[in-house]
Amino acid sequence: MESARISIIIPTLNEAGNIQNAIASTQNGTNVEIIVVDGGSEDDTVKIVQSLGIPVITSPSNRAVQMNLGAIAATGEILLFLHADTQLPTQYDCLIRAALQPGIVAGAFSLQIDASPAAIRWIEWGVNWRSRFLQMPYGDQAIFLTKQIFQEIGTFPELPIMEDFELMRRLKSIGKITTLSVPVVTSARRWLQKGILSTTLLNQIVIIAYLLGISPQRIRRWYSREKFKERE
Repeated sequence: MESARISIIIPTLNEAGNIQNAIASTQNGTNVEIIVVDGGSEDDTVKIVQSLGIPVITSPSNRAVQMNLGAIAATGEILLFLHADTQLPTQYDCLIRAALQPGIVAGAFSLQIDASPAAIRWIEWGVNWRSRFLQMPYGDQAIFLTKQIFQEIGTFPELPIMEDFELMRRLKSIGKITTLSVPVVTSARRWLQKGILSTTLLNQIVIIAYLLGISPQRIRRWYSREKFKERE
């Protein structure tokens, strides 16, 4: 995969405060393309992306749908799914190409959260432990895989929540998922808005509810209410 083209797919929804930094972090890569798929932003997200010379695909507001549309438009052999509040490390392209060896079906980066509280370091440790030993990285760690494998496993399940979790479960059934030691840097806003402990507990409850068979639609409605409370 030394010379493979990388298509970087960024789903957005009201990410005017983050999208420029996310795109800037992609610029040191070679033989890459950037695909932004917007879910109906009401802020300046689209204007910022277009000002950088990057076309925007319009989509319904659903991250799985957005990422799948981006994958359809992608011309690269490798797909990299990047959240709009996350920044890639330098030489990310070389790291990705080197990681996708025979037997490795997908990969992601370690996680670094852009905040200083000591509790954040424990969250990073837990995320990185889970990713390496359970082979379950999540979307904020910039998941990457070949377009061929992505199509073979049926793309992201178009769920209102947990699409990355389900994708990882499918990938684990066919091969190894690697987590690189180099981290991406993601925004701490989810943890700082409601509180580090509350957010961590909420995330775990969502996973347990999903594994118990509660519908993603119901989980999403409940999760959205909790997020709304954060702003009150």
